[in-house]
Amino acid sequence: MPRYAQLVMGPAGSGKSTYCATIVQHCEALNRSVQVVNLDPAAEHFNYSVMADIRELIEVDDVMEDNTLQFGPNGGLVFCMEYFANNFDWLEDCLGHVEDDYILFDCPGQIELYTHLPVMKQLVQQLEQWEFRVCGVFLVDSQFMVESFKFISGILSALSAMISLEIPQVNVMTKMDLLSKKAKKEIEKFLDPDMYSLLDDPTSDLRSKKFKKLTNAICGLIDDYSMVRFLPYDQSDEESMNIVLQHIDFAIQYGEDLEFKEPKEHEDESSSVFDEYFQEHQNE
Repeated sequence: MPRYAQLVMGPAGSGKSTYCATIVQHCEALNRSVQVVNLDPAAEHFNYSVMADIRELIEVDDVMEDNTLQFGPNGGLVFCMEYFANNFDWLEDCLGHVEDDYILFDCPGQIELYTHLPVMKQLVQQLEQWEFRVCGVFLVDSQFMVESFKFISGILSALSAMISLEIPQVNVMTKMDLLSKKAKKEIEKFLDPDMYSLLDDPTSDLRSKKFKKLTNAICGLIDDYSMVRFLPYDQSDEESMNIVLQHIDFAIQYGEDLEFKEPKEHEDESSSVFDEYFQEHQNE
């Protein structure tokens, strides 16, 4: 029997721990068993119980206090993750060998882990050896993404993780419940973006002539290959949470021995999921 895993990634403050906590609660309501593993050695607190916590193996504060290492916060975290990569047997002992596991891995937010450092790629390969089907879940804060240039930065971060890890990836825009009605209307265009239209938008803040050619090339690449799109995640809306979970389950074929249904979204109805969400919330 296969085992299933979500690598929950994203910048610091994007809502990774909150996502894990709310998904666990949502799955409990569906009578699904989901466990969480904390992989952030700098985490201070979270609102879920864990089956494993990397801080039991190594902690950033301990590394920073070591006078022989003399690391700051970022260097200390990288050291912790490299130490973790050399001690995957600790994780194997924590996970055990239960079949049909479904585990959320709450990952650190440092972007270098998903660009040029091999740690997360090594973790994916190790999980696959343990017969896990792994899906990346990349989170970005919707409050951060309401401006065009910030949106493109978020897209590039998501692409970096996708290219580095080479696993199915679902990109999620979190904290939708914190947006005002006006902001929700503004952000709708970013969920399934038409990059060329974004560039031509007279209200767009992409006005730097110096970098216009580069910006056009990046936007063209994203648009031509349909490389990135986002799902809205509203922790106060059960249907929003269910849509996100359904897409992830489909990516890793969770429950394929059951009568599994494809996500509501189809190629010929690409905006239906987003329209449904915003229509339900237009009067808020």
